[in-house]
Amino acid sequence: MKKVLRGKIALVAGATRGAGRGIAIALGEAGATVYCTGRSSRRGKPATSGRTETIEETAELVTAAGGCGIAIRVDHTNTSDVRKLVAVIKRRHKGLDILVNDVWGGDALTEWGKPFWEVNLENGLGLLKQAIHSHIITAHYAAPLLLERRRGIIFEITDGDAFYYRGNIFYDLVKISVIRLAFAMSRELRKKNIASVALTPGFLRSERVLEHFGVGEANWKDVGKRKKDQNSPDQNDAPSDFMVSESPRYIGRAVVALAADPKVMKKSGRVFSSWALAREYGFTDVDGTQPHWGNYARRKYGKYKICDDLFYSYWVPGLIELIFPDWF
Repeated sequence: MKKVLRGKIALVAGATRGAGRGIAIALGEAGATVYCTGRSSRRGKPATSGRTETIEETAELVTAAGGCGIAIRVDHTNTSDVRKLVAVIKRRHKGLDILVNDVWGGDALTEWGKPFWEVNLENGLGLLKQAIHSHIITAHYAAPLLLERRRGIIFEITDGDAFYYRGNIFYDLVKISVIRLAFAMSRELRKKNIASVALTPGFLRSERVLEHFGVGEANWKDVGKRKKDQNSPDQNDAPSDFMVSESPRYIGRAVVALAADPKVMKKSGRVFSSWALAREYGFTDVDGTQPHWGNYARRKYGKYKICDDLFYSYWVPGLIELIFPDWF
């Protein structure tokens, strides 16, 4: 891969595993210096029960891919941790070019198929703190570093490129909220030459998903040989669906494509998918394919509407912007 981001400084918040790790490695492929943050470090106990991945591993993979990976343990719900992180980046680099907000950690807190009056309320509220508050805190403290560069981009990683309900009230609030967060930040940054977008993967072949199917990245296609082909009562895990899955590097290459696009401001404020961007920019997954979860899901499960030009026309301009056009 061409080093299109050589000299750029990136922060991937939530880089321990999954999409965050894939994004960090892809940024490394493109030559960036990548700060890989999260709570799971070799210097302490794993933050997520049963998971062995660490931010140090991710940083090493970034460096091996051709970038410079730097691991710093950060709890992104802790303002003191985030302030210290930002101070380090400012001292070393005087600014920041790319911010990726991918803090999640909500798998164990999500109860699929239960109505809101039956779910564990404490877990649900904890999920909002873990996966929304952390994004706001990180963006708040990191934005001045982006402003120092006078050009940059913020990514909010979500699930789904549409406004549909997502199967659990708290999960739904998180994934829709970060789409809205990308939009709101874009309105306040639109005159600063800093883009803000939301980005979704398709059926993500994360470490946890591979473990669920009992395979690894080297033999994941063996799942397609299984005779039983249906979803579990509470999970989208039909083997035929898994055959359209994508590695975490795919969404990472989507991040690289947008970060390297000199016209990316035209996309600011919107949500995009890995599969649509792959068609637009021409990048592929690690195996050379371009999985298209959107087309597959529509053929199998039925049509649904994504966020399109008509959808966004209801968002801009807003009444407050018409009343106070000089605020931002």
